[in-house]
Amino acid sequence: MKRSVLTRYRVMAYVTAVMLLVLCACMVAKYGFDTGKDLTLVVSQIHGVLYIIYLVFAFDLGSKAKWKFGKLLWVLISGTIPTAAFFVERKVVREVEPLVAEGAPQTAKV
Repeated sequence: MKRSVLTRYRVMAYVTAVMLLVLCACMVAKYGFDTGKDLTLVVSQIHGVLYIIYLVFAFDLGSKAKWKFGKLLWVLISGTIPTAAFFVERKVVREVEPLVAEGAPQTAKV
C-alpha cells in the first residue's frame, strides 16, 4: 500500500473532525444564543462536502487494508461523532502503518 493512501485519509480525518467541532460550536451559538444562523448554514455545507471526501478516502484505505465491513463502517461513521475521528485516526494509523512499511521498496545496503 502506498503511503499517500494513508496520508490523505489522515488529513481528511483531521479536517473533518475539526470542521465537525466548528459546526457544533455554531449549533450552540445558533440554538443557545440565537445568533449565527448564516454561519451555521455555511459551516454545515462545508462539513458535508468534506465528509463526503473523507468517506471516499476512508473507503479507499479500508479496501486496500482489507478491513471487515464492521471496522470499515465504524471508521466511516466516526466522521459524524464529535472528537471520535481523532481517536479512530490514531488507531487506524497504528494498524495500517506496518502495511505501508511492508509495501515500501527495499533499498540495498552497501
